[in-house]
Amino acid sequence: MRCTRAVIYGDNLKHNIGVIRSFIKRPQTKLCIAVKADGYGCGAVFTARTALECGAFCLAVATVDEGIELRENGISCPILMLSLCTKDEMESVVKHNITPLVFDREYILSFDKAAGRFNEKSKFPVHLAVDTGMGRIGCLPEDAVEAASLITRSTHLSLGGVCTHCSSADGINDEDRIYTKMQFDTFVSAVNTIKAAGIEPGICHCAASAVLLDHPEMQLDMVRSGIITYGYYAGQINREYFVAKGTTCELEPVMSLESEIVAIRPFRAGKSVSYGRTWVADRDTDIAVLPIGYADGLLRHFSPGLTVAINGKSYSVVGRICMDQCMVDIGKNNPDVHRWDKAVFFGPKNSGALQDAEDIARRTGTIAYEIMTGITKRVPRVIW
Repeated sequence: MRCTRAVIYGDNLKHNIGVIRSFIKRPQTKLCIAVKADGYGCGAVFTARTALECGAFCLAVATVDEGIELRENGISCPILMLSLCTKDEMESVVKHNITPLVFDREYILSFDKAAGRFNEKSKFPVHLAVDTGMGRIGCLPEDAVEAASLITRSTHLSLGGVCTHCSSADGINDEDRIYTKMQFDTFVSAVNTIKAAGIEPGICHCAASAVLLDHPEMQLDMVRSGIITYGYYAGQINREYFVAKGTTCELEPVMSLESEIVAIRPFRAGKSVSYGRTWVADRDTDIAVLPIGYADGLLRHFSPGLTVAINGKSYSVVGRICMDQCMVDIGKNNPDVHRWDKAVFFGPKNSGALQDAEDIARRTGTIAYEIMTGITKRVPRVIW
């Protein structure tokens, strides 16, 4: 196996799901685990199976192919597709019993036709998305009754649920909290108008990771756990936030990214390394070469500033990260670093890492989600 690999810590995944379940306040509230983007880079099928073992009711994907992958690997639970598909993909959605979000007349009627062709035995369930302020997909709240009625009057569809998504729930300032409360109140009002019209709304859900942890009153019939499943907090709803509240919420990173030193090369002061000669040695030193680069997800703009742990110590990646390799300044004649030693870029503490994906994200102006999902398919996943 290639020495550059992503190690997936199954016990940490189970631990996080246990923490998530402890935050669910009502026993009847269902748990949906998001396994989109290949389980946030950790492997969708493995994550899905673990989630179901730990009591998840359903799984969430973003694309039709992600749902089909789960079905082809024997996963039979409900699968919710959170993004929209094309008209040509609707038949596959129905054939594989993947529950889509719908919201406008054309989309609803197109799914009704697809369900009529490939789901003759029973009505095909869909969830109605309501846009309460995210501005991405969903009907306007004042149109929710009309959309719900269209679904229930259709020949081949049934209303399996109603949902929305909060845009600012991971913020803790007054403006964000007021906006989140507004979205929730708007959603509840829309659901109530559907009920008042004599329509059963099905599973009502609006709580993704931040709402799940920080707004128990908004958990409703189902919660959707995303980034917290994989050991990272949602924005400002983080470890420090819970410590300040006196609440325990200890998540553990599920993925580590590691490689090995394949060469150590002596460098004299004044010698440069990598493209563009952006780094020049200011002293005699040694450079370790690692077979990992931006084609693996170690992005070019991570350097300068990126560090890597080797035998419990932190060393700087120097020069431009290449497509397939990067270079590390280990100092001259370092007795603690040898060829074939493991080098860990991020992960849980028991991986040998000295930082996690959130640490890298803070330094590089992004979020942990992007770091994890950016690890490419050519990096093998090893289940630990």
